Amino acid sequence: MTTTERVFAVPTRAEVSADNQGIFDGLQKNLGFVPNLYAYFAKNDTALGDYLALQNRKSTLRAKEREVINLVTSQINGCRYCQSAHTALGKMNGFTEEQIIEIRKGTASFDSKLDALAKFTASVVENRGRANEASKEAFFEAGYNEANMVDVVMVIGDKIISNYLHNLTGFEIDFPLAETL
Repeated sequence: MTTTERVFAVPTRAEVSADNQGIFDGLQKNLGFVPNLYAYFAKNDTALGDYLALQNRKSTLRAKEREVINLVTSQINGCRYCQSAHTALGKMNGFTEEQIIEIRKGTASFDSKLDALAKFTASVVENRGRANEASKEAFFEAGYNEANMVDVVMVIGDKIISNYLHNLTGFEIDFPLAETL
């Protein structure tokens, strides 16, 4: 008996609900395109809006710090889509290609505070929230506080959602492909 692999198609604007069409229009206006990840969320009537609300929530973390978390989490979870998207976003936030590769490997030797964040994030993701004490202590010693820790977990959760969704579906990556590590 042979099995055929299911193909998961990204919906077009015409194939999604009126509410999601409005979100697509906003994404098109603001980004110049609707990323396939966001479009895929629109297969569900409320998931795209919910996901964008989570992703765009106020945070105690700077954009660069959130990109560190996104890159580390996506690397550990093996999500090629998010590795690629966040490589592009990391560059837009001022990281070099070399720094992005290092961050994806779980360190940031070029910045001691970001290094503590990368190592803490890796420990949280790899240990399903049970970060080792050394990474936790280094995180706080680097100047982060408990409010920051909550935001780190929120960003990790956001990224796990998108990592898992792409890992399940494998829809087309519409960003320049990140280097394989």
